[in-house]
Parts: sequence; C-alpha cells; structure tokens
Amino acid sequence: MDKERPVASRTVWNYDGEKLQARNDRIASERPFTLELDGEEFATIVCTPTDLEDLTFGFLASEGVIRTADEVIGLALDPDRGLAQVRLLHPERGRSLDHSKRFIGSCCGKGRQFYFRSDVRTAKTIISRRTITPAQCIGLIRQLQDGSDLFRETGGVHNAALCSPDRLLVCRTDIGRHNALDKVFGHCLRERLSMKDKVVAFSGRVSSEVLLKTSKMGVGTLLSKSAPTDLALELADELGITVVGFIRGSSFNVYSHPERITERAGD
Repeated sequence: MDKERPVASRTVWNYDGEKLQARNDRIASERPFTLELDGEEFATIVCTPTDLEDLTFGFLASEGVIRTADEVIGLALDPDRGLAQVRLLHPERGRSLDHSKRFIGSCCGKGRQFYFRSDVRTAKTIISRRTITPAQCIGLIRQLQDGSDLFRETGGVHNAALCSPDRLLVCRTDIGRHNALDKVFGHCLRERLSMKDKVVAFSGRVSSEVLLKTSKMGVGTLLSKSAPTDLALELADELGITVVGFIRGSSFNVYSHPERITERAGD
C-alpha cells in the first residue's frame, strides 16, 4: 500500500476493444480493523485504512455503544495491526449488545420493521424544517463527486458528506458506504459539530442501514446519486427523512417528505 494514500499499484492487462496491453493501475486498499472494548473483541470492520479514529467513534455511536465522544475515556490506535483498543465510561453497554440477533418491532406505531437491537434505542424521528432547492441538491452531489480524488484514481470507493445546503462541511471516503457515513458521524462527535438542520450527500445505494445511520445522526435530508430500497423508504416515511435519489445530471427523484425540497432557498 502507498504510505501516503490508501491505494496499491498493480499490473493489469487492459483490453481496449482490439488487444490486451499491460499497464500499471491504482487499486483501492482494503484492510480489516478490529475494535476491542475494555479488552474484549467487539467487531472487525473491513475498511479503507484512513480516518480510523473517526470510524471508531462513528461505528460505536451507530451501534448504540456511545452517545457522545466523552463516553470514550481511552483510545489506543495501532494502524499497522489494524486495531483500536477502546476504554468506555459505560463498559456494560458494549457487553449488553447482541449483534447476532434482530428485533422485530414497530416504528412510530406503524407496520412491522426489522431492526438490530441497537437501532430500537438510537433511531430518531426527525423534525427538521431545513429546506433545500433542486439546484442545491444537484450542486452538492456534484461537489461530492468532484472532490473525491481517490474515486477518480481507483473507482473503488464511496463518499459521504455532511453539508449545509450550499457546501460540503465534512467529507469522508471508504470502500464501504456504511463506513464512509460512520467516519462522518464520528468526526462530528469528536469535534462537537452540530448535525442539526444539515444534509447528508452520499454516493451509494440508500439501504435501510444507511437510512438508519442518517436518522441516528439527526439529519433530515439524504441525497444520493443512486437508488433506495423499499425498506429504506418505509423507514424514511416513518422517521421523517427526505430521500432524494438518482441525482444525475439535472434530474432526480424525491421519494419521501418532498416538503423539504423547495424552488427557492429559504422557502
């Protein structure tokens, strides 16, 4: 792996429609990253080995282990070994989670949804009145794409960003779309950055897990250049999140809570 950037070099044989030719290519790096909570192994994440402190905080918050950065009272990172050793203010919270089981429950009293146990405690209904114009939606996704040098170099990563309606505020990259969001979440927790009335711009498919992570961040509008799933949209309806997908060129689809998309800024 390149020590300066999370990429590797490899000889590939490229077919150009007429013949195969050897050339050097740049490949996105992928590494296992293990979290130990108070001496016990908690999870191993396969990720891009950058912004690992942000990933640690964001993953723990998404899983319901912590609610604020102050609940991590010690963190020793060893990037070479792919290891984070975490000491918690409330160690019993990590030990109580069972990641192998799902909980069948109701969301806001409507229908039956499948959640991990941690999602029942940490998913939030969003009441934000922040609006955004169609031009701003398109502009934020364009900024997300234009700002990713690693994607242009490898084509093998996802990008996520916390935004105001006009610009990207925090942007993170990872081979895993969930990891990219967790890195943004973790950075905001560590730096005490408010996520209220912000927007998430995202490069990947909007799955139910991505929707729930957005909810846990307290963000009311999720923009993506890709498609949503049906369960993600059912959750978006019930949790009050506006999902805008297939933002490509000058068009997009609004799948839920369209009242946040207005023709003029500030409407």
